Amino acid sequence: MIDLPDLEAMHGFGGRIAEQLRVGDVVALSGGLGTGKTTLSRAILQALGHQGEVPSPTFTIIEMYDHLDPPAVHADFYRLEDPSEVEQLGLDDYREGAVLLAEWPDHAGGFAHEAGCLQITLEISGKGRKAIVEGGADWLGRMP
Repeated sequence: MIDLPDLEAMHGFGGRIAEQLRVGDVVALSGGLGTGKTTLSRAILQALGHQGEVPSPTFTIIEMYDHLDPPAVHADFYRLEDPSEVEQLGLDDYREGAVLLAEWPDHAGGFAHEAGCLQITLEISGKGRKAIVEGGADWLGRMP
């Protein structure tokens, strides 16, 4: 478990994740509303070199960041009613050659079965947050 008492800690955690990302990885972000999934996604994208706004993909579902190294896909699956909708979105095409930051991964059927999945569950803890982190086989030795 990782304590994230403030925004600075969240940004530091996002930076540590970004340093370890490889093409094909998934960062699966779970937790209730307001636990910091989008904030952590923004921190990761900024650490990868994105400058400017990072809109929440709640309504667009998928936002692409092709200019980053590695390229990133930021997805928010909250509005999906059935995991089969992921195929209709063409998620596999977006993911090719990129990393995926997936908010509400359970709504998309989950990614825990993938070796490159880093599962992060965020919870409110006092005025801050805590992160419960589990990595797939590909994350052994590079856990943030």
